[in-house]
Formats: sequence, structure tokens, C-alpha cells
Amino acid sequence: MAIFKGAGVAIVTPFNSKNEVDYGKLGELIDYQIENGTDSIIICGTTGESSTLTEEEHLECIKFAVEKVNKRVPVIAGTGSNCTETAIRLSKEAEKCGADGLLLVTPYYNKATQNGLIAHFTAIAKSVSIPVILYNVPGRTGCNILPKTVAALVKNVDNIVGIKEASGSITQVAELMCLTEGKIDLYSGDDAMVVPVLSLGGIGVISVLSNVAPKETHDMVMKYLEGDIDGSRELQLKYLHLINALFCEVNPIPVKAALNLMGFNVGKPRLPLTEMEPANLERLRNELNRCNIKTVA
Repeated sequence: MAIFKGAGVAIVTPFNSKNEVDYGKLGELIDYQIENGTDSIIICGTTGESSTLTEEEHLECIKFAVEKVNKRVPVIAGTGSNCTETAIRLSKEAEKCGADGLLLVTPYYNKATQNGLIAHFTAIAKSVSIPVILYNVPGRTGCNILPKTVAALVKNVDNIVGIKEASGSITQVAELMCLTEGKIDLYSGDDAMVVPVLSLGGIGVISVLSNVAPKETHDMVMKYLEGDIDGSRELQLKYLHLINALFCEVNPIPVKAALNLMGFNVGKPRLPLTEMEPANLERLRNELNRCNIKTVA
């Protein structure tokens, strides 16, 4: 059984004026997401600025999210690293905290061969008993999990059950589903490609857009899965320009800016990410307003 179907939010990590994690605000965001139909909370992913969280903060965010969600929806913890031992340690701790699943990004900077990826993901997955979703985003990591590698992992490691696919190649997604014979839970990792990925057997999205439009992103997926293809496509196209605005600078710069415009006050990104350029901020504000998302700032 899939960890979730629908739209999982790659939730931001809010910071206060002292650049510390704002757990009160994180709780507010979690409640907002669940109240508006989000199907899963993905904590400490790329959008959650996991790369600039200390290990203590990382684990505290996971623990907090699990406790705050309180079984209302699944919590998936980002525990990937370019160091296998670090990823194993984070994964074990996330399991102890009560996470329902793990999201494991490919090793970044040092990269890996395909055989290295198999060894890396196998070691992490076998260190825990909860299900694992692989995360393929070569545009950020410089490392691409090839379809044949995914197929080998799914065949040989029981708790590797899904993949968040953000390669940007619909051909690669098709090859992936062909080689795995569809025996993998496929999630779009790109908000602009939700409907195309669903058409190849996907069951959801792990989404940045969900931070600002949780109900609509949920509906985009569920309409498709329930047979309303036209309704799903309409939502995909309606929100396309907002999606583009949310990625006009490096994620999560724009989505944090969007949440601040909406009055959530999630703070600034941590360096080396900076605040949004004024022209791009105005573009983002205009797209939020066009999609009838209320701004207060």
C-alpha cells in the first residue's frame, strides 16, 4: 500500500528574526496544510532547507512534525545525504521519532556511479523498517538515478517503494515505469508536470505549490485519479504561471516569499540563499493575485 496518494507538501522550515527554527509557525503551517486537504507532510526536504539545518534541528523538526500531525496524515522525513553513514543515522532517528516514511535524495557534490547509488540506497533502506521514497533531482544534485537502477533497487530492496521524479524528462519517467512494470509508487517532483506524470501511472506529487495552494494541488491529483482528466488538466494549466513564478529563483526563495506575502511570516531563507529580487517578487505577487490567493503584504 502506498504511503500516500494525492498531494504531499514539501513544507518550508520557518525561521524567526534570530534565524532560529520557529516551531510555533511550523505548527501553524502544518495545521493549515491538513485543514486544506494536503495528503502528506514532507519535512526537511530541499524546500525545508535541510542543507542548512544542523543535525539537531533536522531531527527536532522531524520529531515536532510527527507529534503535531498526530497521525492525521503520513509524515515523510527527508533524511538523504551525500554521506551514506549520515543518511543512515538520520534515517534511524527519523524512524524512532515515528516518521511514516523517508525521502532519500541522491548523493550531491560527490555524486556516485549507478553501482554506487545501488549500494548507497540499499544500505540506508536496510538500516530501517519503514518505507523509502527515492528522490531524483539531477538539476540540483548533478546525479541522475537511471531507470534500470531504480528497477534493480525496487526488485531487491523490499522497503524501497517509491520515487519522487524531478529529472524533467518525461521519457525517463516512461522508461522507469516500463522497467519497473509499474511496481513503484511514482510521484511527480515537478509541479509543472503533475498531469503528465499521472498519465504514466503516477499517484501523486511532492509539491512546492502545495505550500500556497494546498487544496488546489490536492484536487489536481485526485481529479485525475478519480477519472476527471479535464478537471485535472484545467488546474494544471491554471496554476502553471504561478508554478513558474515559484521557481523563477532558486527554491525555496520564492515560496517563502509567497508565504510571507500571504501573511504567514515564515522569515528569510538561510544563507547562501537570499531574499527575492524586487522584480521577481512583484511577478510572484501578481500570479498569486491572479490565482485568487489573498496577499496581505
